[in-house]
Amino acid sequence: MKERVLIANRGEIALRIMEACEALGIDYVAVYAPGDEQSLHVKLPKAKGKPCFRISSYRDANDILAVADEAKCTAIHPGYGFFSEDFRFARRVVKRNNPLIFIGPRWEVIRDLGHKLMAKQVANEIGVPVIPGTINPVYNEIEAEAKAEELFLWQEEQGFEPRILIKAAAGGGGMGIEEVDNLDMVRPVFRRIRAYAKRLFGDDGVLIEVFIRDFHHIELQVLGNQFGELVHFGTRNCTIQVHRQKRIEVAPGFDPAYTDYPFDAEKVLESIVNHSLKLAAHVGYDSVGTWEWLVTRDGKHYFMEVNTRIQVENEISARISRIKGKEPNLLMEQIRAAFGEKLGYKQKDISFEGTSIEFRLIAEDVKRGFKPLSGTITRFEYPEREWLRVRTHVPQDEPYRIPTEFDPNLALGIIWGKDTPQAMERGFDFLNSLVIEGETAQGEPLATNVPYLKEKLPQILKFL
Repeated sequence: MKERVLIANRGEIALRIMEACEALGIDYVAVYAPGDEQSLHVKLPKAKGKPCFRISSYRDANDILAVADEAKCTAIHPGYGFFSEDFRFARRVVKRNNPLIFIGPRWEVIRDLGHKLMAKQVANEIGVPVIPGTINPVYNEIEAEAKAEELFLWQEEQGFEPRILIKAAAGGGGMGIEEVDNLDMVRPVFRRIRAYAKRLFGDDGVLIEVFIRDFHHIELQVLGNQFGELVHFGTRNCTIQVHRQKRIEVAPGFDPAYTDYPFDAEKVLESIVNHSLKLAAHVGYDSVGTWEWLVTRDGKHYFMEVNTRIQVENEISARISRIKGKEPNLLMEQIRAAFGEKLGYKQKDISFEGTSIEFRLIAEDVKRGFKPLSGTITRFEYPEREWLRVRTHVPQDEPYRIPTEFDPNLALGIIWGKDTPQAMERGFDFLNSLVIEGETAQGEPLATNVPYLKEKLPQILKFL
């Protein structure tokens, strides 16, 4: 049977899935929701004669599956966000009367690892270091207060300023998290997070853990398949964030040749790799995924969570990786794994070269608390460089209205350099050459986060 993939997403990730399908010789179908009519993920398939169906919402499972049936699709790729980490949707896709292939991990794996507390429980059971805090979900505010008091006392004994995080156990992407630094705040914040979690995620379980203040956010890019083959494509550093949303990502995660660390960086990264692969093997991980860690200034490292999907920053891992000398495409590898292909290589065949940086270009007002902006882009230009890739759904040949229905993400700028200094130099070249002009609905000049990216670029990979 000839495969046909329904791309159940939008924007740049939809475009990258199309590109991967075309490289593999696989047919695909696109969808779009109201507000996205001007997006390139709608225009390009239509220009190529590919079906592009209008749906009511990217969160309407019935509509998406109806399109899959009408278009005679054999698989669904959820991209990131929306249904990508919804195990109920993944289960429905593979167990319905007309089953489809879900391009992602098995639904059981998404259920177990996609839930912060369940992932923490499994990690704790097999000796993977986790952040001190609850192992089981908390539903009772008296229990929450007692656990918070215990963690406050532990931090004081360690000489730390007492502070905890109260988090939606089923949350993700920085949503459903609040900081608490005194016991009186615990109950009202717990009630607020629990209600938020129930409303947004359908699961009101709450996680309480120590807030680690001085840390780097390190990720490991993992790939597995149904044959038990398991490899990784190196680490990333995602420390530069705004409201727990990433703005600059760098691969590899640390670079001792560029800056000094108060610990053995290579040893810490090796430990993160080994522990992550141990957990991935334990659950039989069978797709792409990201293992997230926190590393403190003294080199202690704690497993945080697993993203059971392709991530926005997957391409910087690909840019520094070589499979038998060739750069991989992780979306292609994800699709190959879903369709039951073997890897054709082992970890020893993967080498690493250089440094890659990803900038997230967003329409936001940096001076007003990074307020998301809408409006119309009238000019969008960037240089052509052999070391640069720009992933965007924004057309360059006509005005583009930024939809108010979605986050105002405009593009990803992906840089590669032979080392970190060269990658940084090229990063500044890109940011200084970039032109994004437009106006808001009120007729004011449209602001972006480019000035913030320039300010933060010198800080990458460093403990400040």
